[in-house]
Amino acid sequence: MIKPYERLANAIVLYAVSNYRRALRYLKINPQSQATQIEKESLEHFFRSDWYHILTNVDSELLIKKLNEESEQTSKKVTK
Repeated sequence: MIKPYERLANAIVLYAVSNYRRALRYLKINPQSQATQIEKESLEHFFRSDWYHILTNVDSELLIKKLNEESEQTSKKVTK
């Protein structure tokens, strides 16, 4: 059974993933957005932080890579 603190840790990571996806989508539409670029960089900093590695064992570099690939695939589908 998953413990409450594990649920909280998972929720924090999933929230960051959701925000990162949103930032990537918005940057496709508006690549000049300084605020969104800062948000994206801030989330990447979180993914690489000790705090992230306390919350999860998911490889942060792989996660960032996969989210960026997912964003590329989504944008290719939209343009077709």
